[in-house]
Amino acid sequence: MPTPEYIPYWNTDRIMKLIIGLVLTVSLVMLIGYLSHVLLPFFVACFIAYLLQPLVGLNRRMIHEKGRVISSILALLEVAIVLTGIVYFFLPHVVNELDTLNAIIHNVSSGKRSLPKEYVNVINWVEHHINPNELKAQLSELHIGTLISKGTSLLNESLSVIMEVLEWALTLVYVLFILIDYPQIVRGFKLIVPHKYRDSAMVVVRNVQTNMDHYFRGQGYVAICAAIFYCIGFSIIGLPLAIPMGLIVGILYMIPYFQYVTLIPVALICGIYSLDGGTTFMGLFGKSLLVYVISQSICDYILTPHIMGKEMGLNPAVILLSLSVWGSLLGIIGMIIALPVTSLIMSYYEQYISSPRVKPTRTPDKN
Repeated sequence: MPTPEYIPYWNTDRIMKLIIGLVLTVSLVMLIGYLSHVLLPFFVACFIAYLLQPLVGLNRRMIHEKGRVISSILALLEVAIVLTGIVYFFLPHVVNELDTLNAIIHNVSSGKRSLPKEYVNVINWVEHHINPNELKAQLSELHIGTLISKGTSLLNESLSVIMEVLEWALTLVYVLFILIDYPQIVRGFKLIVPHKYRDSAMVVVRNVQTNMDHYFRGQGYVAICAAIFYCIGFSIIGLPLAIPMGLIVGILYMIPYFQYVTLIPVALICGIYSLDGGTTFMGLFGKSLLVYVISQSICDYILTPHIMGKEMGLNPAVILLSLSVWGSLLGIIGMIIALPVTSLIMSYYEQYISSPRVKPTRTPDKN
């Protein structure tokens, strides 16, 4: 029997296809980066429409609608009602606490209340090491130079703000149209792939969709629980604006490790509230850190293993890295598409590169 002839996988044709694919990918990334300001509302609308798909499906089943128009409109109305209800119930409380913080600042600035001793020491240290007049002069020169170099005017800035508002207003229109035509849009993306590679590409796309569905579903449950824990914890320690800060932490929990960004406004709130003299900054901020530690421990070591399990297709470290890389390349658009693109790359790698492949052989001739 003749020896089977070995055909290398990486031949000239495949290498050229790989080079062309890389060139097209880099060109596409550069084009998206160039048009990011225009494409951002559309990408945000796509992301919102993706998250609202389960709600649209639920509405269709409840009203037995064959199409998607009424269900899509109902989904937007339901979300608007929920957000309006949250604002209606919590806005008076937030306004009262903001008035309290504002009154503290006003009393200190007007001299009605003296600064605590620790703040006086900090101010003395700053005045000793930093000259406020020189810093103010430098900032003023920089501000004037920036204004002159850019040639901005009040009219131009106003027009720019109006255009940005109109662009973001289009996001709601995008969301509605994408929700209505979601199945057709999905089929349209399928038709973009050449028929020869369509079946293989759809396997990768389905893996990406499965990973994304599992991630957002599981991470959404954990984020809701985290928001509840933080709201309760901040309320127990007496932190002003406890409910809004807890909700913000829960929202940012959808992106791993981003919830720690809220330590900055929490520290600022603790600093302002401590000016009243009823508590110390370190005492209130220390209690806030304890809330972070307890809530984070419950979410990371109890909830996440039970809710997420092995469903999440991406490791949190990989998610954070992908958000950083794509965010630095394409800004906010990069952060929106980071997870699906990274999941697509990893799925493609597992499907076509890391999986064992049978080497093609030539069938021997039968004599």
